[in-house]
Amino acid sequence: MWMLSPPSIWKRSHDHHHKHNSKLYTTSVGSFPVVTVEKYKSLSRGERFAYNFIRSPFAIGFGYVFVFIIGMCLNSFISNKGKHWDSLITLVFHSALGWATWYFLGWENLVFAFFLPYLVTFALGSYLFYAQHNFPGTVFADKNGWSYVKAALDSSSYMKMNPVLQWFTGNIGFHHIHHLNAHIPFYRLPEAYKAIPELREKAKRTSLWPWDVAACFRLKAWDPALQRMVTRRELLRM
Repeated sequence: MWMLSPPSIWKRSHDHHHKHNSKLYTTSVGSFPVVTVEKYKSLSRGERFAYNFIRSPFAIGFGYVFVFIIGMCLNSFISNKGKHWDSLITLVFHSALGWATWYFLGWENLVFAFFLPYLVTFALGSYLFYAQHNFPGTVFADKNGWSYVKAALDSSSYMKMNPVLQWFTGNIGFHHIHHLNAHIPFYRLPEAYKAIPELREKAKRTSLWPWDVAACFRLKAWDPALQRMVTRRELLRM
């Protein structure tokens, strides 16, 4: 709740995501939505705007609002109040914490000790979630062509980081290993990576370098014919 991730919605979305990762038409639960080129062309102007917006650098940069407050908490409570009552408690707790910070410590602490850390933390967190399955070389499949192992190795990224970033992010970069076996503790993921050659050789890499971030953000829709994600420019030509 402190990190705007109510237990009920986090468990449901995480479990669903692991069972359906990279499977077309079911990837929006626990991940960012992905549609085919054909489906994208059939969307209305408003639907296209919503689809592009949630995948945009702006929405992810302000993931504190769009991904966590609205997506994780507000939408889950509205969709099922009985099952996700803890989403409402999380929002109330978060608002009360912000109010108490302002009331007892002043607006400076509200801005610099409350809002700014949340903005930075959730911008990074939202991008890490995005880049885990939206990167050059990722693969999506329909239900008939999908397999658990293939989805883990071909559709989940290994984000290469230095030891300091690995520590601060709880080894989240070893996401392909996490998808192979979610029961491996985060602190043993590097050990698994070093011990099993296939996890190094078959890993599809990305990073937090600006050019890799830009490459991930350029991806817009899945083209079954080309078997890859295409950019907005390519979409307009189709």
